[in-house]
Amino acid sequence: MAVSSVRLFNSLYPPCASLIAYSTLHSGFPNSLRYNSFRVKGGLVYSISGSSRVRALVKGKGERTEDYPLAGDSTDDKKVAESWPRSLQRDFAGTPYVPVYVMLPLGVIDRNCELVDPEGLTNQLRILKSVNVDGVMIDCWWGIVEAHAPQTYNWSGYRRLFQIVRDLGLKLQVVMSFHECGGNVGDDVNIPLPQWVREIGDSNPDIYFTDREGRRNTECLTWGIDKERVLRGRTAVEVYFDYMRNFRVEFDDFFVSGVIAEIEVGMGPCGELRYPSYPVKHGWKYPGIGEFQCYDKYLMKRLKKAAEIRGHTFWGRAPYNSGSYNSAPHETGFFRDGGDYDSYYGRFFLNWYSQILVDHGDRVLALANLAFEGTCIAAKLSGIYWWYKTASHAAELTSGFYNPAHRDGYALIAAMLKKHGVALNFTCVELRTLNQHEGFPEAMADPEGLVWQVLNAAWDVSIPVASENALPCYDREGYNKILENAKPRNDPDGRHLSAFTYLRLNPALIERRNFVEFERFVKGMHGEAISDLPLN
Repeated sequence: MAVSSVRLFNSLYPPCASLIAYSTLHSGFPNSLRYNSFRVKGGLVYSISGSSRVRALVKGKGERTEDYPLAGDSTDDKKVAESWPRSLQRDFAGTPYVPVYVMLPLGVIDRNCELVDPEGLTNQLRILKSVNVDGVMIDCWWGIVEAHAPQTYNWSGYRRLFQIVRDLGLKLQVVMSFHECGGNVGDDVNIPLPQWVREIGDSNPDIYFTDREGRRNTECLTWGIDKERVLRGRTAVEVYFDYMRNFRVEFDDFFVSGVIAEIEVGMGPCGELRYPSYPVKHGWKYPGIGEFQCYDKYLMKRLKKAAEIRGHTFWGRAPYNSGSYNSAPHETGFFRDGGDYDSYYGRFFLNWYSQILVDHGDRVLALANLAFEGTCIAAKLSGIYWWYKTASHAAELTSGFYNPAHRDGYALIAAMLKKHGVALNFTCVELRTLNQHEGFPEAMADPEGLVWQVLNAAWDVSIPVASENALPCYDREGYNKILENAKPRNDPDGRHLSAFTYLRLNPALIERRNFVEFERFVKGMHGEAISDLPLN
């Protein structure tokens, strides 16, 4: 259901009791800080004071001042500066400029394709602009735009949103979101697939990914119908292409003016190029290994055909001993050390399963390049970092990343992206391995090792690499980890991220203590001097 304007934006002004409690319980720092006034592009002069209000002097057709409150009002400014942590860290002044974008709330456009609370959104975007954020990311939901009939598109709410972003001098990263919203961690709205697609699914549920028990996942369409004319005479990739092409025509003025800086093409659940192998709706809990998702009739037909071509028809099946969603690798015959994942059959199956993923990306991105010729295009990969320190890397295998200890499963994906000139967007750059071991030592997780492997797989083929945080991040430790990954120390080639997108605009980010840290982080990403860095 649609999210009200009160819930999305006005709840920030003034702060609710829960936000004040969060600040008191988790920070230990006073709730105020005074910024000196500073000037930003576009004729705006902002200052943040102990009253926690962004004050703007708007130049142009007459002068006026406007107040934009931040959460967490307090009066004792001096104590903040005295008590603020000054941990030793690297100085990023003079390092390459990495643009910073902020994801907008999931429900900023409602199910009727109307913009929710444009005035509140404008105020929040001005606050982001005040700390020199480069732009915002927005999902263009297939289930909203083409909701009721094939090739009948409604972009009205997005046009109004884009106009606000353009008028504030911000850029846009736009996601072609061909998946449903709702049911995953962080989803606070429900946006299903288009109604006409769901009607097809009622009579032919094999258009969805399916697990061994026959449970259908309606979050996105199976890659088995990429070339099957089961969507009112069109294949899945034709439906995606028509949607992208219509978007390009509808918003031509925003492409020509450069307001739309990048198109990210969704290619799976959560917009990520992966199988929906760990769905919360089917009972998955971290750090379960997940399950293979190839049991719809279309993918099973392709598996059987691949086995016949190989000359082993009895291989035309998925593994029978791969456990369930919440299994651990050592509990299964397939993923345990020395298990069947490394047998002749296991290698055949995993090669086929991962190649289906690569082929889907190859097809969709080829069409995306036709639709968005001359525009930067990105594809998003998820960071499946649990069980990374085991031999089989089970959670990655069920997600479609054939990356056991003896094989680089991301090089083939990077080569496919290179073929189409597409940038890689990767998650979980804020996570530290040590923290994962403290919380779930049994998960054998290594986000830092995974990030380093994926970044180098992309850099080795010279494609741009962008990133985003996987979980909410408000603290300096998390921001510093992002900065270190964005601009590796002493890299002889000077490699760095092409952009970073913060997940996501919400009440907690605007709370003053968090917003001060966020501004500091943006300065570091932009290569600017940070005044509170220690001298030693």
